[in-house]
Amino acid sequence: MAEDLAIRKGNKTENYQSIIPQIRALIEGEPDLIANLANIIGALKEQFNWFWVGFYLVKGEELVLGPFQGPVACTRIRKGRGVCGSSWEKAQTLIVPDVQAFAGHIACSSLSKSEIVVPIVRSGAVLGVLDVDSDQVDSFDETDKKFLEQITEFICFDV
Repeated sequence: MAEDLAIRKGNKTENYQSIIPQIRALIEGEPDLIANLANIIGALKEQFNWFWVGFYLVKGEELVLGPFQGPVACTRIRKGRGVCGSSWEKAQTLIVPDVQAFAGHIACSSLSKSEIVVPIVRSGAVLGVLDVDSDQVDSFDETDKKFLEQITEFICFDV
């Protein structure tokens, strides 16, 4: 596939339905995990223009920063700490409408106002998380959860 994306500016569902097949085409046949994560992030950032979007990967007892787009970020996060560490610990997607109201929120940037974190689970183990921040309160909902979870399902960690 060419590296040009067809960016749609419809409603949220239409935008996801447009970008997901393009993401699949970008990573299909590419065995390198980091390259695929980087392209997924690039496509999501270009489509949705979120404040920050990236991956954290489980390495030992920490989440370690992976490919991302946006301002510099926290490099390491312990299990159970912040939204990312809590999503990892619970192995479930967390939607935080207002990060200031989330006990233990890690403020990598004071401009982040809301967040969604989707764990990447394989065989019952969390291998990483997809983290998305918005500079607006209450930016994420069940539509984001549904489609971002779909995206994490086709990331291949078996290489």
